[in-house]
Amino acid sequence: MHRTVTVRRAALAVAGVELLHLAPAAVRLTAVRRTVARRTAGYGTEPRHVALTFDDGPDPGSTPDILDALDVIGARATFFLLGTMLERAPDLGRELVTRGHEVAVHGWYHRRQWYPAPARDLRELRRTAEAVTGICGAVPRWYRPPYGVRTAGPALAARRLGLRTVLWTAWGRDWTGHATAESVHATARPGLTGGATLLLHDSDCTSAPGSWRATLGALPLIADHCRSHGLTLGPLRDHGVP
Repeated sequence: MHRTVTVRRAALAVAGVELLHLAPAAVRLTAVRRTVARRTAGYGTEPRHVALTFDDGPDPGSTPDILDALDVIGARATFFLLGTMLERAPDLGRELVTRGHEVAVHGWYHRRQWYPAPARDLRELRRTAEAVTGICGAVPRWYRPPYGVRTAGPALAARRLGLRTVLWTAWGRDWTGHATAESVHATARPGLTGGATLLLHDSDCTSAPGSWRATLGALPLIADHCRSHGLTLGPLRDHGVP
């Protein structure tokens, strides 16, 4: 009987730890993002500004084309980099900064952090932040967890490293195999309002092969929409995140 009670208490303790670890993930809920978690969601205070952000690069097979497209539309963006990708393409990481873009942390690997592993979380985030600083020559300010799943371990590690966690308020669903320039634009358009943060991808390393081309085609459409509504596309550093 005593052993049964002990095992039950241990199970409850483990469940409690996991619940606390997962609790921050509630920020993905729309109602939470729009009320108590506006800062984490990416709502900025600049009323005519839309933060343009890209995840999963830098990717030699796609990021250069995205950069050229951004030059054409006259926009700068924040790139959330994966450590594994940056390690393979350091020159491209440096080019992001040289061309006026902002670099940020997306983690070393692109995986969901469902289970508590605080030592690993801190180690991997520190490794990524140091790689971004050392390779790109710019100290990152922002962190975005893979898949937007914000759990306690990475969130606390990010805070310890001086990184602000920022998700997004609009996306283009540009990672799917059936995405097109028109579908990415149509999906993103309702959320393109002042203070919004838009999520796109400059790599298909975790998405459907070739899906980045839909993003590439959507950029002029998104830029035209923003201009016609008196909005400016730019990086998070200009977004007035409170």
